[in-house]
Amino acid sequence: MIAAFSVTPLGAGEDVAEAVAAAVKVVRASGLPNHTDAMFTSLEGDWDEVMAVIKEAVEAVKPFAGRVSTVIKIDDRAGVTDGLTRKMESLERHLAS
Repeated sequence: MIAAFSVTPLGAGEDVAEAVAAAVKVVRASGLPNHTDAMFTSLEGDWDEVMAVIKEAVEAVKPFAGRVSTVIKIDDRAGVTDGLTRKMESLERHLAS
C-alpha cells in the first residue's frame, strides 16, 4: 500500500519546518520507500508497517505542540509493489507522448 500523509503541529506558529523535519526523520529511518514534497510524505509498505511509521511520525511532532493534525490518504492495492516508482514512471510515459 501507499499512504500519503501530513502531520501539522497546531498552535506552533507559522514556521513548522522543525516539527515536520522530526516526522520526516522517522519516515526516512524506517527504511520503507518514501518521498516527501512540500505538502505530503508518501510511504510504501504493508499496512502494519506503514501505520506504525505514521504513528511514530505523529509522536515525533507532539513535543512541538499540544495538538497535532494528521491527514492520511491510502492506496491499498493487492499485489502491487514498488508503486511509488511505477506510478511516476507511468505518468512520465504519458507526459512524454
